[in-house]
Amino acid sequence: MDLSTLVRNSFKYPFRNIKKLPILFLFFILIAIIPIGLISNNDYVVAVGVIAFFLFILFVPGYFLSIVKLGSSQSAMLPSFNLVNNIYDSIRVLSLRIVYMIIPVAVFLISLKTLGPISRDLIYNFRIGEFIATFGLLLLVIFIVYIIFECLLFFAKARLAYFNSLQEALKVNKVVEDIRRIGIVNIIKWLIVMAILLNVVTFASSLVISIPYVGLLIYICIVIPTLESIANYSLGLLYSNIFQGYDDLSDLKKIESRQYYKIE
Repeated sequence: MDLSTLVRNSFKYPFRNIKKLPILFLFFILIAIIPIGLISNNDYVVAVGVIAFFLFILFVPGYFLSIVKLGSSQSAMLPSFNLVNNIYDSIRVLSLRIVYMIIPVAVFLISLKTLGPISRDLIYNFRIGEFIATFGLLLLVIFIVYIIFECLLFFAKARLAYFNSLQEALKVNKVVEDIRRIGIVNIIKWLIVMAILLNVVTFASSLVISIPYVGLLIYICIVIPTLESIANYSLGLLYSNIFQGYDDLSDLKKIESRQYYKIE
């Protein structure tokens, strides 16, 4: 699938499922409760919103994982809500993030421990130029490592969605191999195009926030989930070409079973 077709199909995806979109919107009402409580200065609503936020974390990541799955199979359907599957998948997505963030966190702590005292000494001795250089190096190292593992996590999520296997998603060498098959250049082009288009849509749609009382609610419950569904489906489509050839690979035939998401 070429880039233009991929992007076009991604932006069409939510609107091919107009009847099912309210299911997605309902999820985001959960996180809208907190700002509603803050705006209304109601502590009880805020408390309910905190509980709703945890429910959101339990449901939504798993639901979006199923959208990635459908994108990888080039299905235009919006997944049905399944309480058990969504919670199970959300836990796996969270576990995947924790594992992939171990090294960035370790690098941050090690850098802080080694360069932190040096930076403090430079400040005490008024060596501002050297402090800025040292602090800048510290931030650069942390940022680079974080970006690398965030990208790996991004594509590991697609692998998790397709194989329905956390073990497969944790195989960093396989994730790197997937990235190579897609092509670094293709990924960069896809990231640039999608980032530009999504940011343009985000900026344009953010104008609804100016609508009194309901503007913020509309943005949180309609605009954000629509953009998230586009982004996750686009990730699945990006992987779809290489996934189609996986059934012919002997090492992946060893996966005994694959649990498919229910689609109505």
